Amino acid sequence: MTRQLLWMTAAGVLATIAVVAGAVFLLREVNAPQESAEGAGGEASASDAEIVARPDCPGDGAGGIDLACLGGETGTGKGKPTVVNVWAWWCGPCRDELPHFDEFAAEHPEYEVVGVHADANPANGAAMLTELGIELPSYQDDDNTFAGTLGLPGVIPVTVVFDGDEQVGMYAKPFTSADEINDAVTEALAR
Repeated sequence: MTRQLLWMTAAGVLATIAVVAGAVFLLREVNAPQESAEGAGGEASASDAEIVARPDCPGDGAGGIDLACLGGETGTGKGKPTVVNVWAWWCGPCRDELPHFDEFAAEHPEYEVVGVHADANPANGAAMLTELGIELPSYQDDDNTFAGTLGLPGVIPVTVVFDGDEQVGMYAKPFTSADEINDAVTEALAR
């Protein structure tokens, strides 16, 4: 009976390992950013696709980090406190949060409110913003320059508040309302 129990335990452990490995593989496939149909065929990658026109960015970057404007022109900054939302086109919580940032920006002209698209596929990022009706200007960060330079956590969405080029707040969580964003920005700037 002891030998039979040993074999049954070993079989159970192996079955558990197989199920966990299979689940990890499937979740990696489900959560991976998707290639465009063109990119999969090898003709042209989605990052080479035409980027739809987007609102102009207020300056040449945020927090002292130069970034290209996603689908718009680069203007000259107005010296206001800046609220930056780091997002990506494939991120579900980002998709849910971005309309709140659009609303916050419309309600608070005293701040520069911008996004940073943290993905190497600018065309998909610009298309998603357009699809959602988001007017928020965004910068394009192909190679993680923004988050890497600032030492931000490796998650998105992340919101960073700047007073000039000084980072005064960082929130590694999705916001659920414009009021919640306002509370966080007010707290960060009061420090």
